Amino acid sequence: MIDQITITKTIFSLIIIICGMLSGSFPAHAEVLGKIAAVVEDDVILEQELDQEVSTIAQRIQASNAKMPPEHILRKQVLEKMIIEKLQRQLAAKAGITVTEEMLNNSAADIAQRNNMTLQEFRAELERQGMTYKGFLDNMRNEIVINQLRSREIGGRIKVTDREVEHYLETQGKVGDEAIQYHLGHILIAVKEAASAAQIQKAQGKADDLVRKLRAGQDFSQTAMSESEDDNALKGGDLGWRALNDIPTIFADKISKMHAGEVADPVRSPSGFHIIKMLEIKGLLDNHTITKTKVRHILIKTNELIDDEEAKKRLLALKARIEAGDDFAALARAHSDDKGSALKGGSLDWVNPGDLVKPFEEAMGKLEINQISEPVQTQFGWHLIQVLDRQNKDDSFEHKKNMVRDAIRKRKIEEETELWMRRLRDEAYVEIYQ
Repeated sequence: MIDQITITKTIFSLIIIICGMLSGSFPAHAEVLGKIAAVVEDDVILEQELDQEVSTIAQRIQASNAKMPPEHILRKQVLEKMIIEKLQRQLAAKAGITVTEEMLNNSAADIAQRNNMTLQEFRAELERQGMTYKGFLDNMRNEIVINQLRSREIGGRIKVTDREVEHYLETQGKVGDEAIQYHLGHILIAVKEAASAAQIQKAQGKADDLVRKLRAGQDFSQTAMSESEDDNALKGGDLGWRALNDIPTIFADKISKMHAGEVADPVRSPSGFHIIKMLEIKGLLDNHTITKTKVRHILIKTNELIDDEEAKKRLLALKARIEAGDDFAALARAHSDDKGSALKGGSLDWVNPGDLVKPFEEAMGKLEINQISEPVQTQFGWHLIQVLDRQNKDDSFEHKKNMVRDAIRKRKIEEETELWMRRLRDEAYVEIYQ
């Protein structure tokens, strides 16, 4: 006898196809593609898609030599991951977020270059590992779309004030803290925003019970794969190495007092109950030194009358005059198209790494003191560059402030993303047939 779930799945498949035909989404000869694993808003996840993703993630777990969770737990976690991703892609589509083929190809070429491969070599390596290039591009497209969506929904409203940076440095920012790294494991027992007192109490009871088992020796990675309800579950709850100021505020205080191997008591947040394990600790105090450069230049911009060749020709003539004894500052005042620096004899004064555009900075870095460059092209035109002096500066405090600012922003984004994803999942229409 055919059970009720099979009937429901078949009916829903037919409804999807009929609606698609009426709207023009599917051709008239469209067929049922397979059993439905889950309905997600107005879309579905097929059993075939779930099987393929389970197989891919199982291979990754085996490759990392981690213990494989039971199949029904793995399928549940993978399906939940697919549901969250589909909800985000649906929201991105409604927001008009798209990824062009040029953007995809450029990203792929960049990844290949970072791995010291040509694009052809990279494609061959993907195939050797059992992944098609098209599959890789599809995954990358999804990642880019989701990252753009999160940036739009969350990143734009995250602000870090000077006062927040100062407060952190006053209360937590002891010298050297940013150099200490913590390797953390994390398990989330989720609680819905509108959860009842009984539901909260049940989640807390589960978290307390897991902590007892983990302290008694139960494997953390396996427990995270089976029980955790966050993005890192399928990685065994591994959050990787983090500095103290990269760790969410709700358990940063606990982390600084923990020892390697220790499991902390559950911590409550709007998302649920968090269980943290200190896997490892490392770090040494180090200073941060930068090289400042005192530099000046003469700029010739290109236009309808002055092309690249003419600009280079003019700069070479000016260089010959300087080498013959003419004053660089006087020629900059008379000929440079950078009117701001021309008034100061071409001086850009002291600059820090990253202050100037990359081609200018690279050419400047190769010059000896008082040496004059060949013509250098940037987006602004063509330059003659002269380095007047260099000095090393201990930039540890400013560097630390920048690190703290970046870390606070990252932490806020992480906390807000977790809440946003949980809200997205709770408010969506999802029907699971498992």
